[in-house]
Amino acid sequence: MDTISALATALVESGIGIIRLSGEEALSIAEKILRTKSGKPLDIRESHRICYGFVYDKEEAVDEVLVSTFLAPKSYTGEDVVEINCHGGVLLMQKIFTLTLKNGARAAEPGEFTKRAFLNGRIDLSQAEAVADLIASKTEAGIQSSLALVQGALGEKIKECRSLILEDTAFIEAALDDPEHISLDGFSEKCAQHTEYILQEIEKLLRFREEGRMLTEGIHTAIVGKPNAGKSSLLNALVGAEKAIVTDIPGTTRDTVEENIRLDGLSLHLMDTAGIRNTQDIVEGIGVEKAKKSIEHADLLLFVVDALKEFEKEDEEILSLVQGKKTIVLLNKTDQETVLTKKELEEKTGLPVIAISAKEWTGIKELGEKIRELFFSGSLSFSSEIFIHSERQRVDLEEAKRALLEVRNGLRLSLSEDFLSIDLMGAYSALGRILGEEVSEDLVNEIFAKFCMGK
Repeated sequence: MDTISALATALVESGIGIIRLSGEEALSIAEKILRTKSGKPLDIRESHRICYGFVYDKEEAVDEVLVSTFLAPKSYTGEDVVEINCHGGVLLMQKIFTLTLKNGARAAEPGEFTKRAFLNGRIDLSQAEAVADLIASKTEAGIQSSLALVQGALGEKIKECRSLILEDTAFIEAALDDPEHISLDGFSEKCAQHTEYILQEIEKLLRFREEGRMLTEGIHTAIVGKPNAGKSSLLNALVGAEKAIVTDIPGTTRDTVEENIRLDGLSLHLMDTAGIRNTQDIVEGIGVEKAKKSIEHADLLLFVVDALKEFEKEDEEILSLVQGKKTIVLLNKTDQETVLTKKELEEKTGLPVIAISAKEWTGIKELGEKIRELFFSGSLSFSSEIFIHSERQRVDLEEAKRALLEVRNGLRLSLSEDFLSIDLMGAYSALGRILGEEVSEDLVNEIFAKFCMGK
């Protein structure tokens, strides 16, 4: 493959900038533009070493740099890699990058460094996808989850399951080829044990799929309630800025206001919605309909109730809309003398209730703890659980599960081992696609096209 080059850091003014090269000619291209302080050629041929020198454009010094060399196969891409660490001026970075192109490199495509790592066998496809998730993670929880996948947690689990499947299929083939010397007695029990174990592992991965999505994308959270319950005040309190207009006039919020926040280590994509009530105002009515749609699509609903009023008909109507959804009721304005108590509200709604004051910022810590409990069983253990993030991986896991359920059924019906072998290999192939086996070039290109430049 040809040698590629890219800016591995953002093209903004910063302390340092990194230009990365990868390929057979990475060292020779870099050597054409690198010299020592005295102007002699800079020796960068020793792997995993940092050298001090200068970048030159012909006879003109461009910048003072540090150069890191990683020789194949012990590099990120599995190829020779050179990283030039220069000062982080936009013009400087562009000039050094251009010099690498002038001397024989090609501009890398988005994600091409990670793509080469995959194609060269340095990482599997699940690890490659996790790199993009790690970069895009918005929370500490997302970072830890993605890092576990980058380190191969999912790949190891998939390989373990595939090895059991391969063991069973190989035994079937051997027994069918040499029935006089290899007996299938007791095989069904062993195959059933393997099948049940793999099904349990797949179920666990699928169960944590939504948790993985929310770790990286954030929990889509709609703030709902009747007009003037304090929804916009809650949004502003959570965001820490005046993002939504707050007045004593009911119906002030006419449209959905969205913000991303971090709460108790989790990412919430907040949507402040219009107060839900019957209205003759056309514009407000549109906002009410949007609020109802937000309820349908949200992962979490924060149902804000005014503690200074009785639980009214409008509250009852909203309660009917949130049934079946993960909902936390927030009894707001509890910094004042209240009419409605937390106990009364729990009895009326049958939902978890937290007493808060958006104005005084009370109850927010308890809210974060309750959200974590609702979505992540109270805690997140990255050392013991694997959170898959990819829809592609979910589809392949579902296919493997269907094939293994056929194996289970076949064992119960005492079907011929030939039939079992077909479904076992179907599961084996589906799990292999998660690692990048038997995937099309178009799919590989689509996955890496979503990466940032220089990664």
